[in-house]
This record gives sequence, C-alpha cells and structure tokens, in this order.
Amino acid sequence: MAARGPGRLLLLLGLAAALCLPRAAQPPPGAFQAGLGAASLPAAAAARRRYLLYDVNPPEGFNLRRDVYIRVASLLKTLLKSEAWILVLPPWGRLYHWQSPDIHQVRIPWSEFFDLPSLNKNIPVIEYEQFLAESGGPFIEQVYVLQSYAEGWKEGTWEEKIDERPCIDQLMYSKDKHEYYRGWFWGYEETRGLNVSCLSVQGSASIIAPVLLKNTSARSVMLDRAENLLHDHYGGRDYWNTRRSMVFAEHLRVVGDEFRRKYLHSTDEADRTDYNEDWTLMKVKLGTAVGGPYLGVHLRRKDFIWGHREDVPSLHGAVKKIRSLMERHKFKRVFIATDAIVEETEELKKLLPEMVRFEPTWEELELYKDGGIAIIDQWICAHAR
Repeated sequence: MAARGPGRLLLLLGLAAALCLPRAAQPPPGAFQAGLGAASLPAAAAARRRYLLYDVNPPEGFNLRRDVYIRVASLLKTLLKSEAWILVLPPWGRLYHWQSPDIHQVRIPWSEFFDLPSLNKNIPVIEYEQFLAESGGPFIEQVYVLQSYAEGWKEGTWEEKIDERPCIDQLMYSKDKHEYYRGWFWGYEETRGLNVSCLSVQGSASIIAPVLLKNTSARSVMLDRAENLLHDHYGGRDYWNTRRSMVFAEHLRVVGDEFRRKYLHSTDEADRTDYNEDWTLMKVKLGTAVGGPYLGVHLRRKDFIWGHREDVPSLHGAVKKIRSLMERHKFKRVFIATDAIVEETEELKKLLPEMVRFEPTWEELELYKDGGIAIIDQWICAHAR
C-alpha cells in the first residue's frame, strides 16, 4: 500500500473544498490553479510558476510575429526578476501567405519551425500543448486585450502609460452559456477565457509588468494584440540574445544544407560558414564568412505588388537587375525565393534559365508546410555570397 504523503492529503482537501461549492460556482478543472493538474501536482506545487501567453493581430505575417516574440521575451525577463514565470508559445496558423490548399496549417507548434532548446537558453518557454497538460484544462484565467488610447498620442513629450479602459473595438471574444469566453485561441476551439478586459497601452513591453505582478493573481495570463507593445531596448544586448536564440529547426536547416550542396555547390566548409548548434557559444569574426558561389534573391510578388505598384519592377526589370549582379560577381547560378504565381514562375524560367528554386514535392509541402518551406528558402538565401 502506498504511503499517504502530504501531497495526497492536500489533493483530497482540495477535492473536498471543490465539492462544497454550489454547482454553478464551480470553476472548470484546474482553471484557477494553472499548473496543478493531477499528473503534475508535486512538481507544480514546488514551482508555483505563472504562465504568460500572447497573440497578435490575425493578419500579421511571420516576421512581425517573430519580432513580437522578442518584445514579449523582454517582458518575461522583467517578470522573472520578481516571480517564476514561463512563456507559452502561441501556436502558428492562418497566416495570409500560407495559401497552399488541402494542407492542415493551424495548431502548429513552434518546434516545427524553431529549435526549442535554443529558445530555452534565453528564456523559459513551453508549447501550448504542454500548458494544457500542466494546467489541467483548456482555460486561461485572464485575457488582456491591448489597445491604443482612444484619444491617441498628442505631439510633445513621450509618456509611457497603461490603464484599464473600455474596449475601443468590438471584442473578438463572446460568452458561451457557461459564461466563459470563446475566441480564436490559435485554433483550439475547446479553450476558454475566464475573464477578458482591455488595457490601453503606450510604451515598451515591460510597462505591463506591474499589472501582471500586482493587479492580478491569475496563474495564466494572455496578452492579446501584443504587437501594441514596443521593444524595451531595440538593438540592445537582450534584443540580440533573443534574436539569436530563435534558431530555425534542425530538420529544416538540414534540408536547406542538402539543397545547397546538391544544386549550388555550397557547403559550410567551403563557404566558411561553420555553424555551432549552441548559439551562446557561436563566435564569428566579422568578414570571415565567404558564402556560397551564387546570388540569393527574394523576389516578392502578389500582395507586395498591390501595395507598392510604383516601386516594384516588372519581371523583365527584375531579371535585368539580377543578370547585372551575376555578371558583376561572376556567378553562374542564382537562387530565387518568391511567392510568384505559377504563370510568373514559368516566365522567370524562360527569362532566367540559370535560376534555381527549392520546389518541394507534395509530401515535403505537407510535412514542412508553407512556413517551413519559407524558412528553407531563407536558410539557402542567407548562405549566398
């Protein structure tokens, strides 16, 4: 027979207290004690950590989301000076540029695109699925929707401030019959918010730290529209530590490296781009890297053309510039990363036979998804001379 330790006694007392509540007043299992799921009670009781979650405006793209992560990481570092917090990584999905049909592209964990051990060398992070397992249920205790000030910012001295205010825009959350808030929540339809309120904010990310430390006792707090927070110290040491920790997932880098070797005669040894898996130990002397013997081009089309018609060259104009650069640097190959439609791609091949592209098979596209293919493109472009 197992010994009746203090952990079991606490669990029984907790259950007894819950059973004494009127049925309508009972919270969802684990909702008010995130981290105290039955399976993880001993470890959670020792850690007592709090969970920080966030999301951004749905139309925002990959790079803005990556930039917001840096801002939120800075906030987490501020919180960690006072309490034990951990960042819950917002699952990926529904990005505008991810338009491949018949591919499931929601609820995508960060490990599909980034190396989690590298992220954890900078700040403590977990995937959303792990948060669900630890918290004992799909409930977020407090959701703060960040917004600007209704009166705007008037010219003059810049002032950082934050206040709880009435919501300016219509909330993207609605109450269900149990009085819980439903919302997008990264495609997790079962997730509910217990409380939702709006904060007008004007300032850097850490301005919200006092609110999280003093104004709420919620164990799980979500900051929606987190792009409204600015960088604490843009370009500073913490900024670059976080940026460097965002190492692309190894399985994507391996695909990119193999493509470089096979089609572009490019290897880390020949290009002097030796890589250390531990970003904290990677020291590179400026000017030592040579790069692969090819030109890397990011040729933006589609929505970029619509918004910059006067600034974007035609395909013929782009090819003319590419050829000029190839001749100047004596390159025989050019790698092109582009979102061009099929007709434009075919025209490019005719105008520029030297062009090389990473064209995934259906199986590769389904495995790596549009986001992974974009990262492979970036990795190959980044190694160009």
